[in-house]
Amino acid sequence: MTQDIVKSLVPAFLKDLEDKGRSPATILAYRSDLDQLVEFLTKKEIATADKIKTEDLDIFRDTLLAQKYTPKSVSRKLNAVKSFFRFLVSEGKLTTDLSKAVTHPKIEVALPKFLTPLEYRALRDAVRSDPRISAIIELILQTGLRISEVANLKLKDVKDGQMTVQSHATQPQRTIPMNSVAQTALKEYVPTRPKIESEYVFISKTGKPLAVRNIRAAVDRYIQRAELPKYSVNDIRTTFMVENIKAGVDLVLLSQVSGHKRLSTTERYLELANTKESGKKQTLTEL
Repeated sequence: MTQDIVKSLVPAFLKDLEDKGRSPATILAYRSDLDQLVEFLTKKEIATADKIKTEDLDIFRDTLLAQKYTPKSVSRKLNAVKSFFRFLVSEGKLTTDLSKAVTHPKIEVALPKFLTPLEYRALRDAVRSDPRISAIIELILQTGLRISEVANLKLKDVKDGQMTVQSHATQPQRTIPMNSVAQTALKEYVPTRPKIESEYVFISKTGKPLAVRNIRAAVDRYIQRAELPKYSVNDIRTTFMVENIKAGVDLVLLSQVSGHKRLSTTERYLELANTKESGKKQTLTEL
């Protein structure tokens, strides 16, 4: 068992994550979470790894909950802590994984929300005067793109009625067919796009690719304008999933198009669509 200062062990763990190909966002989140752990241990005058006890980690969890972090956020932070301690054991810094006995807080899982046809048509009407955001909403609604994938979409990725989503982090490359609604939305946006050299489809007036936070904020504004305050941009992707399942689209096809790693992830939407079986349709439905 090591007497290394806990804070000094964190950089090696983060480097290990980087070497394993974990996404920059994950590494950044883990760094922040472990900084909180180090700060907590410092206040308890625990500096070295060999002085940490399972009870300390239990108190760390309970302290986060007392600070009004949601159970979901605390659970995510515990994942970082548990990964860190597994690393310490694998590196011979600790002989026992102290975090293994630490339980996650109970999370009440709410079913995802999705828009009805009447509601997404209202959203479509509200955004009609903004070709750029209209195209973004239609791409998510018609193809199930994630917001990050919208932000990273490049001009070369869209051609011949198809869209290629490039591989990123642990997501492999995939190709998505674009129906007439999605193609029309893009065609109406392109002439209004700033005449600036950029490889990205959705750009600002200065030619920079739209950031995820900007896309989210813009779509949320139109959701409010359409008087649909209980929804968020993520619910548009859920709507794509539910409507295609209702239309009898094959779950395997839908899983591939949406970029799910496991078919079981796609199967979770069956309950939302109020059905128990997959359809056999091999083309996406037009919303």
